[in-house]
Amino acid sequence: MNRSKFLLIIVIVAIVAVFIGFDGHKLLTLENLQGHQGALAQWIDQNLLLAVAGYAGIYVVVTALSLPGATIMTLAGGAFFGNLYGLAAVSIASTVGASLAFLVARFLMRDTLRKRYAETVAKMDRGISKDGAFYLATLRLVPVFPFFLINLAMGLTAMKLRTYALVSWAAMLPGTFVFVNAGTQLGQIESTADIVSADLLLSFALLGLFPLIAKFVVGLIRRRKVYAGWQKPESFDYNLLVIGGGSAGLVSAYIASAVKAKVALIEKHKMGGDCLNTGCVPSKALIRSAKAADTMRHANRYGLESVPVKGSFKNIMNRVQEVIAKVEPHDSPERYRKLGVDCISGEASFVSPWELEVRHNDGRTERLTARSIIVATGGKPAMPPIPGLAEMEPLNSDNLWELQEQPERLLVLGGGPIGSELAHAFARLGSQVIQVEMGDRLLAKEDSDVSELVKAQFESDGIDLRLEHAAREFAIEEGEKVVYCEHKGERVRIAFDQVLVAVGRAPNTKGLGLEKIGIETLRNGTVPVEDDMSLRYPNVFACGDVAGPYQFTHAAAHQAWYAAVNGLFGQFKRFRVDYRVMPWVTFTSPEVARVGLSEAEAKEQGVAYEITRYGLDDLDRAIAEGEDYGFIKILTVPGKDKILGVVVAGSHAGEILSEFTLAMKHGLGLNKILGTIHPYPTWNESAKYAAGEWKRAHAPEGILKLLEKLHDWRRGKGQAHEQNVKK
Repeated sequence: MNRSKFLLIIVIVAIVAVFIGFDGHKLLTLENLQGHQGALAQWIDQNLLLAVAGYAGIYVVVTALSLPGATIMTLAGGAFFGNLYGLAAVSIASTVGASLAFLVARFLMRDTLRKRYAETVAKMDRGISKDGAFYLATLRLVPVFPFFLINLAMGLTAMKLRTYALVSWAAMLPGTFVFVNAGTQLGQIESTADIVSADLLLSFALLGLFPLIAKFVVGLIRRRKVYAGWQKPESFDYNLLVIGGGSAGLVSAYIASAVKAKVALIEKHKMGGDCLNTGCVPSKALIRSAKAADTMRHANRYGLESVPVKGSFKNIMNRVQEVIAKVEPHDSPERYRKLGVDCISGEASFVSPWELEVRHNDGRTERLTARSIIVATGGKPAMPPIPGLAEMEPLNSDNLWELQEQPERLLVLGGGPIGSELAHAFARLGSQVIQVEMGDRLLAKEDSDVSELVKAQFESDGIDLRLEHAAREFAIEEGEKVVYCEHKGERVRIAFDQVLVAVGRAPNTKGLGLEKIGIETLRNGTVPVEDDMSLRYPNVFACGDVAGPYQFTHAAAHQAWYAAVNGLFGQFKRFRVDYRVMPWVTFTSPEVARVGLSEAEAKEQGVAYEITRYGLDDLDRAIAEGEDYGFIKILTVPGKDKILGVVVAGSHAGEILSEFTLAMKHGLGLNKILGTIHPYPTWNESAKYAAGEWKRAHAPEGILKLLEKLHDWRRGKGQAHEQNVKK
């Protein structure tokens, strides 16, 4: 810290100390001002200009240093100087004080932040440069955040002082008038009759109505600004247009049709999206075949004779396609047309916030309009830019299902959920699997004890795990495919037959024409959605993988409800998406299911917690089925049964988790789970036993000791003891 900054901090601390030392916080109260109202009013009448100047100076100091009492000072301005002088003094002083606080924050902290978080600060500055003045005006007009926080936060941006001062003055002026006017009435209270005067009631009504009026005005201005340059159609072809026929798009269209809106669903490939055609459905079908193979290979666990697993990989993949075909009618165009949805085969791109150009698969082109548009184009497998990878003709979660011959040596890049699920499935089907992960453990988003459990099972099933290996180069050497990895400074060579890339997914935004309507994607490729799932325009929405932050089918469906309802009825009421209880499952063996905070997240966020643990090796049903491994780990508020998060690692984890998800969603604690009858013997009994572990750890020891003495006394043990003592 340089000398200038140090001296400024000393000065600020000294002024604050003087303020506290002379009980400034006690002086700036309504009662104190009213108590001295007569004497102050008389002095002010004789020294008006001096009084106004002195008042403004004190106001500047209070505002600049974020001292308590600004609201009382504003009311006092109206009480002692009236509307004209009071409004002038407060508006000028508050602007000067806010600007000083802005400059102090910038001088003390901006350079430090820019050095440490250069990328974040640069991104913030770009946003401020684009919409900073409007954003500041919104905060000033609708005081959701305290003004002192606005002063400090804006000082850390690149906003110009002139812009900050002018916008702050203009945006604070309406609210300043309301408070000053209220002060003029409060200053006139001399008896109880004055409390119910019409002028005073009007002042309080203005105080209550101002935020609502300001919010309406800000919304109106924002809409006019964002739609500037666009001509809204006089009529529309549809109430809702949906781009993408995956989970998010299907749910959006379904909701619209259910409320009798006219809706069209535009899909360029297959209805059902990734989940049906290349994701959830085919992968779970493959995993089921792999589990059956594992059961046959280890039939001796169940008192049967283990047998070598023989089968046609082609037949397995044919079964996968049969499963897709069986589920497909649920998402078919025929079904949705019966529901009233216009299903269009083609690609869509934006022409305006209300209009799409649709290129039909048969070559036709047309333009369609709608009051609201939803982007639900999903995602695709990400392909890392590793030299030589493209020449390997890599598999991914999209093209994997075209395989007809099983790879003998399968290299899997990625230790996340998709990579781990598919690696385990192919290993159980008989492939020699080498799984490469850059990090030091599998499933990095889960706690380390979960990762260790999965790792142990993978190694038991013969997977060659290569943790802390970063793939750097692919090549073909003497007809053999190889990858060179970097591992702790060494170069490691791994040979393989085929490579499966599972290092994440990238959103589908290409060809949508988002740039035509001024929408830029974020660094990770997703579109920037608000908490009502809207994009830049209040009538344009996004949901599913293209919006993030979750890449789950159920998350996409959850977001779709908000997008569809806000798209159809947002002019009346808008709903904010709720992510507080978002469960997910990784379908390895053991399964890993989680909802809420993990232990690592709780530590990172500084959330206090207690842990309750129940081992599934104690569950009768698990023992009976030979799957007695894994655990349930519950995070609760210290001393209370409120659930903060749950992870289940073991067989049927996804089903076990649902009970905890329901409890968290509706604010039910572990005591409620413990008090619920669970049929025996079921996997879900484990939820009750886990709740019992919490109860046992929080048993009231003092009361139990008293009860023990009571029971002893009732059995006559207490009297016998007394007689023995007398003898």
